Amino acid sequence: MRISLLLLIGVALNLGPPSVGATEADDNTITIVGQTPGVTPFISQVHLVATNSDTLQRIQFTIAPKSGSVTRPLSATYARSSLLERGYLQEGVADIYLPVYGLYAGFTNTVTLSYVFTDGSSKEDTTTIVAEAFDDTCDYQSPTILQARTDDTTLSYDYIFVKERCNRFSPSIIDTESTLRWVGPADIFNYTSAFFDNAAYQAAATTLYRLDLDGTVTVLHDYSDVDVVLLHHNIDRGKVGLILEADTTDYIESVVMEVDAAGNVLKTWNLPQIISDAMLAGGDDPTQFVYPSPADWFHNNATFYNRADDTLIISSRENFVIGLDYESGAIKWILGDPTKKWHQFPSLVSYALTVMSDSLPPIGQHSPSITYDNNLLLFDNGLNSLFQMPPGMLRSYSSPRKYRLDPAARTATEVWNYERDQGVTSPICGSVYEDAPNNYLVDYSFVDGLTTETPYAELLGLNAAGEKVFHYQYPTENCNEAFNSVPLHLEKTSFPAIEPRPLNLSTRGVIGNGEDVLIGGFIITGTEDKKVALRALGPSLTDFGLTDPLADPALTLYDASGNVMATNDDWEAGTSAAEITANGLAPTSAKESAVVQTLAPGAYTVVATGNGNDMPGIGLVEAYDLSPAGNSKLANISTRGSVGTGDDVLIAGFIVGDVANATVVLRALGPSLASAVSEVLSDPSLTVYDGNGVVLATNDNWQNDPNMLEISQGGLAPTDDAEAATLLHGAPGAYSVIVSGADGGSGISLVELFDLD
Repeated sequence: MRISLLLLIGVALNLGPPSVGATEADDNTITIVGQTPGVTPFISQVHLVATNSDTLQRIQFTIAPKSGSVTRPLSATYARSSLLERGYLQEGVADIYLPVYGLYAGFTNTVTLSYVFTDGSSKEDTTTIVAEAFDDTCDYQSPTILQARTDDTTLSYDYIFVKERCNRFSPSIIDTESTLRWVGPADIFNYTSAFFDNAAYQAAATTLYRLDLDGTVTVLHDYSDVDVVLLHHNIDRGKVGLILEADTTDYIESVVMEVDAAGNVLKTWNLPQIISDAMLAGGDDPTQFVYPSPADWFHNNATFYNRADDTLIISSRENFVIGLDYESGAIKWILGDPTKKWHQFPSLVSYALTVMSDSLPPIGQHSPSITYDNNLLLFDNGLNSLFQMPPGMLRSYSSPRKYRLDPAARTATEVWNYERDQGVTSPICGSVYEDAPNNYLVDYSFVDGLTTETPYAELLGLNAAGEKVFHYQYPTENCNEAFNSVPLHLEKTSFPAIEPRPLNLSTRGVIGNGEDVLIGGFIITGTEDKKVALRALGPSLTDFGLTDPLADPALTLYDASGNVMATNDDWEAGTSAAEITANGLAPTSAKESAVVQTLAPGAYTVVATGNGNDMPGIGLVEAYDLSPAGNSKLANISTRGSVGTGDDVLIAGFIVGDVANATVVLRALGPSLASAVSEVLSDPSLTVYDGNGVVLATNDNWQNDPNMLEISQGGLAPTDDAEAATLLHGAPGAYSVIVSGADGGSGISLVELFDLD
């Protein structure tokens, strides 16, 4: 192919700024009139006065990194709706109060403010904010530097959410240069926390709090009303909201609950009951394994929800990692040390995954999660059981480990680990999380904690090449300094938060005559109408190196009954031109097409064609979600087009929203289309790339994909063995999927994206 993948991804997703000539930015004067310090030195409120605040669509702030820093700037965009909701802006009032967070304490910060208006025009201003010093009693800003942050900018994350209780400002956010950028404003000393919905969620005793980045503290719920006596250990992402781990009056550290963003209880899993029922059904006596309070028989320390197969994964430090069916609570599998007590009960052994001979089982693990390639990642502490007897194996070192699970074959295979030093042990707490593929954050929370009076916490970052990008050491007491630590993206936060979902979908391919049109299909799920922008591009693709674009693309939108919902040839002549410009989506060629439509939930098809006697050429059809914060979303996206060779492959692009990873199944079909079209692509293959052009996954025949079982169980197995499919846990960012024919084959293919979230 003649163009780089990085450039191609840029083509597939967005072709640049709106057209010139907008006037609201010229007509509106916005003056910075003052600043008010926030509840901590990391927060300030900038007072603005606008001559016409009603024309403002959104405001972005960007904090310039310190000189010499390689971290991406901390930046956030407030939509008008968010400013109104929080009271920072009022209709018809000139004053605007903009929260700016993430400031460098004890430093003069340079902050750029960007204003975007309803006609798509924009302008910028710059101010300085002098932040007071902060008394860093946790010493995050003065670590022992085992590896200073390198100048490598390929590391996928620049900020770290540290779950700590080393002061009354829990939790803390640092950057990868170990500089504090935010601390909790609620006067809470506890590491039971999580980052969710653009806020820190913090537990204290039986109560859950929401700590917004602007310093607002909200009491959400006191769970003593549901028999909880303590919220402990971790808070993790669930299927809908957050998973809390609770002590009850009857059982210690063996009950988990999912709550929504407002703290309302959605679902509860009682592990004593679930495991006792399974043991009784298998002929064992559960009273020999499951014990009431105050016995710490289970010691639940972390939980993770796997969207790929609707499994709740729970870490029991005393025993094993256990997978439950989310809805029923039934045990699916157990992974753990077979020399521990649990393995003496046939009823539990019947669920056990056999650890392959070249792999090690996890011991005393923390922080289970599912990686982009659908493998199980966890921090293997290596400490045996402290309550259950026999206690099982004891290792002299700790290690992050990744396993490929095959529940059907009942096997677990270790596919990655990081054993930096056989002599380093972190016997309790700790974590490992993968951000973008193969970019890791490792938290050794309690180094040599059981054998020395001066234990340390260590934070270590690895890039996709396996290179150490930073490595810091901090004195700690117990696990107080860094119980768990999670990669965080604060370089482009959006208010309101955009949930994990595919956004701004596009497909590039050859558009010709007859069957060689480009056909995009999508479904709007949920109950609310959704505003969608659709574009068909051609001439502007020459700006990105293509020499044979479609000269004059046109588009038509159909509903599920085949009714025409909208059509456009030249976008400037259409009724949506002003709104397209206001959203920054104005095509750069007048010959290109674009419409904005508000659509009810249902199925839709957009067809991109040439106009009149156009010669075939490469075109791009796109769908942009203009209302991503609602309860409806774009789902089950597909595009049918012609696949050739060279530049004439079929290329689909999508963006994952900025809150958390999204789970998607990608398919490339050919033979199964034979009943609908002629000259199908007989043997399609697909390759998935991230925004840096790194290959994340590739597949030719779907049954050879490592996630074949999950694809099949989800009802998404292609009907022909020659067709391709893979499953991906995509971090926030841009992706491209290239569909080609095996051995240079050509024909009609269908590329599809199914959002499992």
